[in-house]
Amino acid sequence: MKKILVILTLSLFLFGNSYANNKFDGFNKWLFENGHTEYVSKTESAVCKTEPKYSNMWYYNKCDQPKYNNNLKIKFYDGWLPEETVKPNFGTLLFELYKFTYSPYRDKPRVDVYEVKPSKKPYKFKSKLKEDKYIDKQLKKTALISYLRFEDNKITIDKFTPKDRFGKFINQDTKLRSMSVGKTMASYVAGHAICEGYIDSINSRLNDWPLIENTLYYDQKLINLLNMSAGDQEYVYSSDFLLDNKFTSGTDDNAEDISQYITYFKNSKKATSRFNYSAFATQLILNYVLFKTGDDFEKILEKTFSKKAKIKDSVIFWKVKNSSKEKGNANIMFYATRYDYLRIAKAMLDDWQNDTCVGKYLKTIWENRVDKENDKREREGKGDRIQWRFASGYAGQFQTHYKGISKKRAVMGMHGRSGQHVVIDFERSRIVVTNAIYEDYNYSKIIYEPIKKGK
Repeated sequence: MKKILVILTLSLFLFGNSYANNKFDGFNKWLFENGHTEYVSKTESAVCKTEPKYSNMWYYNKCDQPKYNNNLKIKFYDGWLPEETVKPNFGTLLFELYKFTYSPYRDKPRVDVYEVKPSKKPYKFKSKLKEDKYIDKQLKKTALISYLRFEDNKITIDKFTPKDRFGKFINQDTKLRSMSVGKTMASYVAGHAICEGYIDSINSRLNDWPLIENTLYYDQKLINLLNMSAGDQEYVYSSDFLLDNKFTSGTDDNAEDISQYITYFKNSKKATSRFNYSAFATQLILNYVLFKTGDDFEKILEKTFSKKAKIKDSVIFWKVKNSSKEKGNANIMFYATRYDYLRIAKAMLDDWQNDTCVGKYLKTIWENRVDKENDKREREGKGDRIQWRFASGYAGQFQTHYKGISKKRAVMGMHGRSGQHVVIDFERSRIVVTNAIYEDYNYSKIIYEPIKKGK
């Protein structure tokens, strides 16, 4: 039977043209209310000017709903901006920034959140800054919005999108969307759940979670999900489910919890274990932690981000609206400020180097890393992404085996769509963090090369 590609809302949400047009009113209102009148102006129809306010005809003509004229040239795509194959203009990028940074909390809102409050004593970075004109140029000409480099226990490069680019729309306190960097955040939370005794180890079998009974995931080891090697390649890939004769709309409004998603896997059979990149595997990891910790889930999140990473601002995971913990309502989409991404990465670095319990967890998933060459081969000709070109291995939701770096050297990275990167060199105490709207910047020069270089 012919398989239909079913786009589901996991950590990534797809926006069609009609959905984008619905968003456009919210985008225009956001621009106008925040004083960006160089791009948008408020208009009023002749009927609305002449009809008595609040009359039936006034309401009939939707005079209560402001109308705007927008002078930006915006190209809407059927889904995500195609990776590395288009050159989006300023207006298109600005709409993408709104869509992923502000829209989820303005246009309905469609999501609840698990929010972790800031630390009472946030970590304070030391800085010894140096100039980098090339990164300045990247910020002015590309969709890069933030760049941080940390080495020798100090921030050495700290660059942010200028005011004449995107700096008038976001600031240092703006929570930036993680995309698939949220996968690694879920793994870090799982490490804390193990160290707090809620889960025995990465080799614990998922045979006590009723939600996944009678599916291919039941009785599998946690490490299989952490390494994207659960043998689910016949059913799921990336953000998509591969199902017979089933279709579900791919908008934020139809986000589902684990109890709903798992119905697509009833009576499924595990195939040969191999690397198969999937957002659903990470959804299962985070929600298994939710299941095992129960009422203490928020305490584990607090332990991970507030007490350990000592965040300055709150961080959030999305929560499926109108659902419950028992149904698996945690979503791996994660938001944090630019500096808090670095704080979390430094906490990982400290865990590793101090050989804490969570450090041992990180070292254990590193030791159990897998090759993902089979996935790279299958993606050839289908949009070969940065993470497949530079990293050929995978370790518990981290990218590994970076080209030109010894496979024995502990370099582990996070990569999210549209240019979100956090790469940590655990041996040389070096971190690079980027946030972006689209990955059109020179990844090799500003991320890969600084990590690859010698001391």
